[in-house]
Amino acid sequence: MTSTLPTGSTLLRHARVVPLPALPGDLPGDLPGDLPGHEPGDVPATPAPPGGPDHPVDLRLEDGVVVAVSAPGERLDPRPWDVVVDLDGRWVLPGLWDHHVHLGQWALARQRFDVSSATSAREAGALVVSRLRERGPDDDSLLMAVGFRDGLWPEPPTASVLDDAVTAAGLPPTPVVVVCGDLHSAWLSTAALRRFGVVGHDDGVLREEDWFPLLAALQEVPTDRLDRWVGEAADAAAARGVVGVVDLEMADNVSVWERRVAAGMTQLRVAAGVWRDHLDRAVARELATGDVVGGTHGLVTLGPFKVISDGSLNTRTAYCHEPYDGLEGPHAHGVLNVPTEELVPLMAYATRHGIHCAIHAIGDRANALALDAFEATRARGSVEHAQLLADDDVARFARLGVVASVQPEHAMDDRDVVERYWGDRAARTFPLRRLHEAGVRLAFGSDAPVAPLDPWLAVSAAVDRA
Repeated sequence: MTSTLPTGSTLLRHARVVPLPALPGDLPGDLPGDLPGHEPGDVPATPAPPGGPDHPVDLRLEDGVVVAVSAPGERLDPRPWDVVVDLDGRWVLPGLWDHHVHLGQWALARQRFDVSSATSAREAGALVVSRLRERGPDDDSLLMAVGFRDGLWPEPPTASVLDDAVTAAGLPPTPVVVVCGDLHSAWLSTAALRRFGVVGHDDGVLREEDWFPLLAALQEVPTDRLDRWVGEAADAAAARGVVGVVDLEMADNVSVWERRVAAGMTQLRVAAGVWRDHLDRAVARELATGDVVGGTHGLVTLGPFKVISDGSLNTRTAYCHEPYDGLEGPHAHGVLNVPTEELVPLMAYATRHGIHCAIHAIGDRANALALDAFEATRARGSVEHAQLLADDDVARFARLGVVASVQPEHAMDDRDVVERYWGDRAARTFPLRRLHEAGVRLAFGSDAPVAPLDPWLAVSAAVDRA
């Protein structure tokens, strides 16, 4: 695998530059000088030519860094070793970062059977049967499918729905695992429940902490195969203008990316997130957020400490002040995966060692508790998702300096589910403009594989959402 980062000298002719200032701060990619061999402040994030963006200029790049800009109407002289590209008035803007990705899971999802088009459990079961038929009657190995979203289905997904569909098709009992589009639950056939030793979930649905260990286990494919798929996913991201990602995989991310870069996977810069199981290892290595991981040519830095404090909307586990419309029982308000008395010491420990915190919070109650924890610990970092906020908490984000790491495409995916389960609260969902106007720093991402790793989907959703 070879690098796709620009190397050598490139002369761009007739470029219209999007003038964005450098943004020193807490986010990967903020500082324009975070490239090897360059100091912060060497050049602005993108130069602002005197004539403005409507007047094309020439740009000279050295190893991917802008080192010279012509005045409007003038030209930079090409050198014999320059690669000259005439952009003919096309726009040039900084490379894009996706601030919330599960890159290994995204790579796996690109290889797995997609049932996201299903509008009912029975329709999803029929899609599964169609895939099993393609494999042949003698193949009873595990079938992994992805993308079901049951929030609006007329009937719930159950193991019996999958079992009955397989039996009616004349196929042998087959282990089937269908991963929810939001990653917070999975739907298993009876054969899969038995294969993985799952007890106490005869309905076939695993949610949150009952599901996450199996999710991690199902990512354990041969290393060379997974790395090949991750490389393909990185190529696709780079082709869409992405130069860096915050990778929040549950694996030992630092070690994983050391291995990948050593093998030549250099398409992207990576801020490698840390989970609880690997936090002590990062501390022992004396790595703080933003520190370059040795041996990675400056491409890999330590990212934030990730905690999933609550669930998700489609799974009806995002933790809310008020119950979900139509739900009753102990989890009618959602699920708090990590209570405050556990979250605060974890964040304090990370903060003492210079590691920023990225706290997953979707429901308004979970967001309030996450902000409480940031205030108590004086931690730096972000709330991931921030989908439903109490009005007062918008101002708290700004006051505490907490970044709102948001995924605009989720507003499209969740629009109907919001109306179904959050009702009158819909006006407080995905408050991107209110956060921005309050002075809150926004960081955009995809949450791939929950949404595709495509920054232009996020931009479109953020600007034009209906």
